[in-house]
Amino acid sequence: MLAETPDPPYYAVIFSSRRSDIATGYDETAERMMHLASQQPGFLGVESAREEVGITVSYWADLESIKRWKAQAEHREAQRMGREAWYASYRVRIARVEREYGLGD
Repeated sequence: MLAETPDPPYYAVIFSSRRSDIATGYDETAERMMHLASQQPGFLGVESAREEVGITVSYWADLESIKRWKAQAEHREAQRMGREAWYASYRVRIARVEREYGLGD
């Protein structure tokens, strides 16, 4: 399912990762983070694919909304667990979406 986003400009946070062999608690936490993110002011939507490389793109109204999400208490704990256990490597990229177009719904 593709996120329904407003007309640009808005922001995208692109989280690319490779998982470690440790999985305990990961799925539950990922689901909780998606739920919490959707409740944050400025959140616009999310798209995610997880295979050999996991890619999650979340969409935000502005940079302040992204900062607030990064600082949210449960999200901070999930970040710590990611660094300590769940990810072998990851990158976070923040981009301003200037243009959007597509096909279908």
